[in-house]
Amino acid sequence: MVLIENDPKLDFKDVLIRPKRSFLSSRQQVNLERSFIMKHSGQEWTGVPIIAANMDSVGTFEMAKSLSQKKILTAVHKHYTATQWKEFAAENQEVLPFVAVSSGIGKQDGVKLDLILSSIPEIKMICIDVANGYSESFVQFIRDTRKKYNTHTIMAGNVVTQEMTEELIMSGADIVKVGIGPGSVCTTRMQTGIGYPQLSAVIECADAAHGLGGRIISDGGCACPGDLAKAFGGGADFVMLGGMLAGHDESGGDTREEKDPKTGEGTGFYSKIFYGMSSNTAMNKHAGGVAEYRSSEGKTVKIPYRGPVHGTINDILGGIRSTCTYVGASELRELPKRTTFIRVTMQLNETFGNFQSSLKESKKPIS
Repeated sequence: MVLIENDPKLDFKDVLIRPKRSFLSSRQQVNLERSFIMKHSGQEWTGVPIIAANMDSVGTFEMAKSLSQKKILTAVHKHYTATQWKEFAAENQEVLPFVAVSSGIGKQDGVKLDLILSSIPEIKMICIDVANGYSESFVQFIRDTRKKYNTHTIMAGNVVTQEMTEELIMSGADIVKVGIGPGSVCTTRMQTGIGYPQLSAVIECADAAHGLGGRIISDGGCACPGDLAKAFGGGADFVMLGGMLAGHDESGGDTREEKDPKTGEGTGFYSKIFYGMSSNTAMNKHAGGVAEYRSSEGKTVKIPYRGPVHGTINDILGGIRSTCTYVGASELRELPKRTTFIRVTMQLNETFGNFQSSLKESKKPIS
């Protein structure tokens, strides 16, 4: 028997936030920092709850150094060696409260994770990341990691449903990563037909997590500051960003000048490569190619060079502060209580989508 859920499920583009009466007179009055005491680790963390994604074109040491100045987290990608981690930690002690060590669930992943954490005790966050968070092997890895590191905060994913959010929290995760397929360079929905509209996933999984004392990360689908505001308004405790942080000086990859296809001369426009971690590019770089039994579930795109990341971060934080002033939330933690979503019409939805696409395609000359 085929099962069909008829209740509407929503993405960020399907809604707007209704403004409400506000007594705030300036964006400067809005506090974006939040404090959390994690369910299992007992760790208290304070900062701006945005996370740079654990992709090798985003979650770099350079990104961590820059974002930590704003008290923003970076899930550092798993392809750095233990030696590189030691060198980074020795020179950047002040950054360590704002980084997480990323890991897969293979045997060698576990060995390297142990090596890094044993040599750098100041690091207290772990990001366990797989494409399919519904596998029993993933759940077991979380349980094993929790037994080893009972005072470390574990973020783990990805999932999109209430029952699996609860399963991961009860297995030892403090924070659950929510999102399958919404990322700009993820093709899981096209390759497999699997997925869940991101805003509905956030709302439902946040409800499940908060009932158990856990937290969630909205991972993927944000193309503009308003999308982060919608994720926080829907109940996300953290928001993880990939594409919005790609293309900067601190991002992975080389900056290359675009060439005129006819003359071969430089155009004065510069770009960087951005790709999903299940793309052919990532698989060729880190795994010797795509295995016969699987297909690529990511794509590779050129991102216009954007300069230092601090400009983009200031724009994101400014947008969220502005959202808070529109609904009368003096602190970010108040935003879910002050948020009422309005479903938009199909015509407005399409117009907004076309506008976002035009922004993505724009190019800026190097400064």
